[in-house]
Amino acid sequence: MRILVINPGASSTKVAVFEDKKKVIQENLEHSVEELDKYPTMMDQKALRANAVEDFLKKNYLSIEDFDAIAARGGILPPVEGGTYEVDENMVDYLVNKSKVQHASNLAAVIGYELSKRASKNIPVFITDPVSVDEMIPEARLSGIKDIERKSLSHISNMRVVGIRIAEELGRKFNELNMVIAHLGSGISVAPFEKGRMKDVNNANDEGPFSVERTGELPVGDVVKLAYSGQYTKEQMKKMFVGKGGLVAYLGTNDLREAFKMAETDSKALEVIEAMAYQIAQEIGAMCVALKGKVDAIVLTGGMAHSDRFVDMIKSYIFKFGPVFVVPGEMEMEALAYGALRVLNGEEKPRVWRCE
Repeated sequence: MRILVINPGASSTKVAVFEDKKKVIQENLEHSVEELDKYPTMMDQKALRANAVEDFLKKNYLSIEDFDAIAARGGILPPVEGGTYEVDENMVDYLVNKSKVQHASNLAAVIGYELSKRASKNIPVFITDPVSVDEMIPEARLSGIKDIERKSLSHISNMRVVGIRIAEELGRKFNELNMVIAHLGSGISVAPFEKGRMKDVNNANDEGPFSVERTGELPVGDVVKLAYSGQYTKEQMKKMFVGKGGLVAYLGTNDLREAFKMAETDSKALEVIEAMAYQIAQEIGAMCVALKGKVDAIVLTGGMAHSDRFVDMIKSYIFKFGPVFVVPGEMEMEALAYGALRVLNGEEKPRVWRCE
């Protein structure tokens, strides 16, 4: 079974080709900050990213006709159970017109669905463990304001598959262990998994540590003052929080490697990097509390986990909380491909998404 995997991130679109469980090609199609700044909304980037995917196929002498399925990263849907869902017009319409959160993952299913419709044969499109999988416990939902509920939006796909891998290395099952897993990418998700259940998680757009492009949690009073200052529109404020926050705001780059180069001659750049590591460690500590200190493993994954120096900064704070494992990069592509493959092989039935 040949599967095309599409996984848009904030500043790149990852594309891969799987033959059954074997990944035969993968590329990270980079999009510069200047290029993305031309588009007012995330969905406006659809043509840019779809063209990049088609160029990838042409370069590798492939066409959409060569695939048995497309596996796309799940977007910001209303809260759903974990599993694999088939993409249909209903889901595409919601992601394009109704999703309340601007997020790169919204593009994946839309691009995949439009590509599949160009084929002369039926090519199903699937999402597995979308961003909005919600397993939060009731007490984790309260924000402190009655009309605002905390939301479960995370990098669940990569976190779960990485957790399963570490459990296997420990000779255990994922649903037998307590883990804190931190996905360190352009957005940062830190979650406590209690016997396989993601009982809490920071919303990477609104909460937790700042990342290379996002502000994370902010002083509420100062945000209110800024919002009513008359200096910024609503959309400008949103862009400031997601896309132009974090490292970009301080250093003008969304690349941790570039930031470390700057730090060789600029002490301020090093201070910003250290602050990001400090905030990540704080969030990990908070999620250890969510597990009442019973932590079998702490896992650091995502793109920034490739940096040994950055990982060591985080470890210096958390090493006493539990054994720390590092899985650089991400296995999100595998998680998506394996979900589609299970459906193609008849190992599980695809779920049907319905907008309530």
